[in-house]
Amino acid sequence: MTFKEQILQGIPNQLPPKRTYATTGINRAPKRKDILSKNEKQLAIRNALRYFPKEWHQELAIEFAQELKDYGRIYMYRLKPNYEFYARPITAYPAKSQQAAGIMLMIQNNLNPAVAQHPEELITYGGNGAVFQNWAQYVLTMQYLATMTDEQTLNMYSGHPMGLFPSSKEAPRVVITNGMMIPNYSKPDDWEKYNALGVTQYGQMTAGSFMYIGPQGIVHGTTITVMNAFRKILNKNETAAGKIFLTSGLGGMSGAQPKAGNIAGCITVAAEINEKAARKRHEQGWVDVLVDNLKDLVERVRIAQENNEIVSIAYIGNIVDVWEEFDKQDIFIHVGSDQTSLHIPWTGGYYPVGISYEEANRLIREEPETFKEKVQESLRRQAAAINKHTAKGTYFFDYGNAFLLESSRAGAKIYKNNNGEFCDKNSPSLRKGARGWAYPSYVQDILGPMCFDYGFGPFRWVCTSGKPEDLDKTDQIAGDVLQEIMENAPKEIQLQMQDNITWIREAKKNKLVVGSQARILYADAEGRAKIAKAFNDAIKNGEIGAVVLGRDHHDVSGTDSPYRETSNIYDGSQFTADMAIQNVIGDSFRGATWVSIHNGGGVGWGEVINGGFGMLLDGTKETEIRLKRMLFYDVNNGIARRSWARNDEALFAIKREMKRTSNLKVTLPNLVDDSLLENLF
Repeated sequence: MTFKEQILQGIPNQLPPKRTYATTGINRAPKRKDILSKNEKQLAIRNALRYFPKEWHQELAIEFAQELKDYGRIYMYRLKPNYEFYARPITAYPAKSQQAAGIMLMIQNNLNPAVAQHPEELITYGGNGAVFQNWAQYVLTMQYLATMTDEQTLNMYSGHPMGLFPSSKEAPRVVITNGMMIPNYSKPDDWEKYNALGVTQYGQMTAGSFMYIGPQGIVHGTTITVMNAFRKILNKNETAAGKIFLTSGLGGMSGAQPKAGNIAGCITVAAEINEKAARKRHEQGWVDVLVDNLKDLVERVRIAQENNEIVSIAYIGNIVDVWEEFDKQDIFIHVGSDQTSLHIPWTGGYYPVGISYEEANRLIREEPETFKEKVQESLRRQAAAINKHTAKGTYFFDYGNAFLLESSRAGAKIYKNNNGEFCDKNSPSLRKGARGWAYPSYVQDILGPMCFDYGFGPFRWVCTSGKPEDLDKTDQIAGDVLQEIMENAPKEIQLQMQDNITWIREAKKNKLVVGSQARILYADAEGRAKIAKAFNDAIKNGEIGAVVLGRDHHDVSGTDSPYRETSNIYDGSQFTADMAIQNVIGDSFRGATWVSIHNGGGVGWGEVINGGFGMLLDGTKETEIRLKRMLFYDVNNGIARRSWARNDEALFAIKREMKRTSNLKVTLPNLVDDSLLENLF
């Protein structure tokens, strides 16, 4: 059968032969916890079999029971199609709707082995960020997309395609929800249980919304963060060359760190316990040097320091050993962080020091309580080592991966009292420095006040033709638009504008593409809308093919996350989720091609609500109208909320926007003198 025929058939008419998969050369997801009772396991099998005709049930029941036993999940490997997974040109997909074809392209990019972390298990990044729960959902969804019209909408319930419903041309083609649990059922074990039952999934942020573009998707934000972290500690004319940025994680989004460090101009040392992940980043050119022992690492770092090098080094091993060894060897770390997947600390997101990668994976499955104890012991050791370095002057920040949250839960000395001294625990606080932690979130110190509050965030696009020359053309268009905007931009955002212009002008040279011909660029509402219109005009004029627009959920408006995206909001509303819900609803009726809303994301199940969108640009006038109204709202919804929280930068941005946009009316806060409150209670 051809590629198109396989998509159109959906669930096959005949049961495909059972598949066997090699374990070598494949980065497989860890075995999940055996958490279901006997009755619940029977329910999981019953749930899985409902995708298939009754005459297949006897054979598949035995097979799925074995998968549940071996992997803790039912992935339905037998149903995986035998074609290659990558972002084909949009014309390669069978479709009645060009918008639907664009979505199929994005799904296949998410599952491209060069892009996805655990492609066999349909996991894109973050250890558990899934596109679908199983392969039956994938083939059924692709069939729905291939047959839908522009007057239908596909409803996606945590990877399950609930069906095509009549709608309108103005409605989204797909509406996605992932992990939207009743609040009392959003604990880590609830994800384990209900995901094993086949009724929910963890969509991460851009995995379950089909908008992941490989590590490039975070590399711009990481570059901005690392550059400005060094700006905070270096003298005005001093560069980052020869200075150390120490971090960990190279698996999914964390793979962006060494590339960002090179662009920022420092020495990046990134520890990664999974050798396959480290070698993959090295083969892709995202990290310069591989080292597998501490002695060689210390020697290589000293050489880099002596020569003021700009280099990225991957250490195949545990990050705790590096923090401790650098302390013993008196190697000064200028900037430090961590980007392991601590939103899932008990299921492979963080590997404890002192045991092998293989032994850790065994403990996850067979001795979960022992594994948890070792993780928490490791976090205490890591925090203690970090504290020694910060006492010497290291600037350390939480990278939004729940490092401080899980370290505090492990009993690490990660709090400071009112005298600035480390202590075992502090009371939860709404003041700056949530919960009295010793270190800030990178959003608190950098991305929040410098970017999100002004409306700057990770706008992205994909050239659906698959042609590198189309991407080159969009880079040129975007750079020219930003240059024109900068000529009249206020001084408050001149630094952001210049950083972004430099980024896009050098994007091709930095070799950022993995998978689809995609690009990311931090831009505000004005920049996004003008760039999108220029793309749409170029499509209309036949200069480039259709373009898919999107963004990371890690943005101005898309995510409510008290320990990351909204950690620089101090009025108490950082623990609410109104903004993310309003964002996805508002985008859906203003012109998005598809929208998504997720429970979970980078800091954990039950800790964050995040949403995103996708939009296909096709060169039409109708699309121009949609992009203007939707992109404007998508950003300014968040600026309005941030201004209501009394953030100075957001107040500036929303007042400026109201002057430019006559029909925008936003409620502004009246500021209160602190002295008025001092003697009230």
